[in-house]
Amino acid sequence: QVQLVESGGGLVQPGGSLRLSCVASGSIFSINAMSWYRQALGKQRELVAIIFSGSSTDYADSVKGRFTISRDNAKNTVYLQMNSLKPEDTAVYYCNFRNWVESKYDYWGQGTQVTVSS
Repeated sequence: QVQLVESGGGLVQPGGSLRLSCVASGSIFSINAMSWYRQALGKQRELVAIIFSGSSTDYADSVKGRFTISRDNAKNTVYLQMNSLKPEDTAVYYCNFRNWVESKYDYWGQGTQVTVSS
């Protein structure tokens, strides 16, 4: 069983930066994609950034050039560096580890709140 724990969220002013971390416990040998999602109040959950086992990445258009996803395999950790934050980035951010072929390998963290406000 895999457990994911996010950290690093908080309140930040527009234009500021935050670095989110997600640490996994348990075996993640079956995981081939690590990602960050977010869900703003009253809106659908959306994919923000993803990194695959081959280290390729993809981002939502709304965050390209501002957010960077990375991982540290030795620490079973995925990061999301968020720069130039905007009020519309306000949401609960969730990390997700999954296998794109085998759906039973699909794990979510509890979420961490990011609030961008002056």
